[in-house]
Formats: sequence, C-alpha cells, structure tokens
Amino acid sequence: MSNIYIGYHFTVEPKELGSEILIAELGETPFESFIETENGLSAYIQKQFWNENILEDIFILSSPDFKIEYTFEEIEQVNWNEEWEKNFEPIDVDDTCRVRAPFHEKTNAKYDIVIEPKMSFGTGHHETTFMMIQHLLETELEGKKTLDMGCGTAILAILAEMRGAQPIDAIDIDNWCYLNSIENAERNNCHHISVYEGDAALLEGKQYDVIIANINRNILLNDMQQYVDCLNKGGILLLSGFYEEDIPAIDASCTEKGLTFAKKFSRNNWVSLKYVN
Repeated sequence: MSNIYIGYHFTVEPKELGSEILIAELGETPFESFIETENGLSAYIQKQFWNENILEDIFILSSPDFKIEYTFEEIEQVNWNEEWEKNFEPIDVDDTCRVRAPFHEKTNAKYDIVIEPKMSFGTGHHETTFMMIQHLLETELEGKKTLDMGCGTAILAILAEMRGAQPIDAIDIDNWCYLNSIENAERNNCHHISVYEGDAALLEGKQYDVIIANINRNILLNDMQQYVDCLNKGGILLLSGFYEEDIPAIDASCTEKGLTFAKKFSRNNWVSLKYVN
C-alpha cells in the first residue's frame, strides 16, 4: 500500500455546517482521513487513488450558500496518530459520559469511552453523536437488544453496552468503520457487540428493542420501513444525522409507519429525534 498521500486543506464558511457536508461528500470518494482545522478541514487521499478531477462531483464546492477555498499538496508517510494527537479533544456529555483517545487522561466520568480517533466520522465531536449520547443516557437499556445502524466508530454501541444493553449489533457499510468498530469494542472490553459490514439488507429477520440510526436524511428515509419492521412493540427508535428543516419529512415517514414521537434534542441546527413503537 502506498504511503504517499495527497492532502487537501479547505477553508470553509460557514465552518460547522459546511465542513460536515463537505466531509459527507468527500466520504463517497477515496478520501480516507479528515482532520478539523481552525478554519475548516484537511482531507487526505492515497496518491494511487487520486486524480486531478477528484473534486469534480463535490457539489458543495459550487454552492452559493458556502464559501470554500482549498490548496493541496503531496505528503509522504502521514502519521495519523500524531495528527490526531494535535487535533483531537475529549468530548464530555452532561458530565456523565466522556469520549477520549488513549493518550488522554482518564477522569471520573461514569461512562469512560476510549477510541482510537483515526477519522472524524463518529468521534463524538459532531453534534449528532453528542445528542445520541444524550438520548442513550436517558434510556433504560438494561437487557435491551440493540442495533447501532451506521455505527461509525461504535461509540454508541459501546455506550449502550456500558448501560446494560445486550446483545448489540453494530452495522456500517464502510470497511474502515467496520474494522475500527471491532477495534474500539475490544478496547473498551465489550463482550456483547457483534460488528457487521453491510447495509439495511442485513436486518431481514432481526428484531430489536432499541434501534440507533445516526446516518443522514436520505438513508434514513430509504431504510425507515426496515427499521420499523425490526422494532419490537414498545421499542425505541433514535434518529439523527439531519437538520431542523428535515424534521417534517422524517416525522411523516415515522408517523405513517405507526411510530409515536417522544423527544427532540437540537444543537446548532442539527436535531435528534426519539420515537416509540
């Protein structure tokens, strides 16, 4: 495998929303690592997978709602751990749950989650992961069969096990997320998490008491019926990965399938919704 990378350095305005959309779009290409910077983000791709038109289909770059500029350079032997040590900060949720890297000092948080933060997806920095943690801290999970759909780095699955859920399935379509979720589950001494690589097709014949789906609006809407089909009566569906303006479409999909709205969290225009079957 090549150790030579092409690094793109983006300045993004407005930063938070623009960076999240940009990462989501770049994540559909061979870009494999993303690091938040003061004014935007840096994205890295192995040179063997790069071509000069790699950004041609990144729609946000031509959106009038965002101002994005970038430079790029060739970089040899990127030390991702070193990069993350310079950029990654622990996440503290309601003084109860702390998400940190191995090189951060442990505190007295009730739920201390240690992950190897190799990419920005699912590290907990993002508002949606933060809100999903809030939901899980308020939800009775003891003995509940749980699904973490689009698990990323498996932070939510790990917290669910810490709060008594079992067994837990964690599913992600991305191979890196699949491998990193296995690594992080082991790192946190989890024994009830099974990690799978794939999409909602893996849900056929499954049943759950709690389903966690922190993905994006279009995938949620596309797969909603499969989530509902897998949710036991009285079960809980926790959703995030979308904006305030997406609520009507998400809510319509849920309510027409028989779910009842229960609670909403919001942070910086991102939202997380709780439904009960």
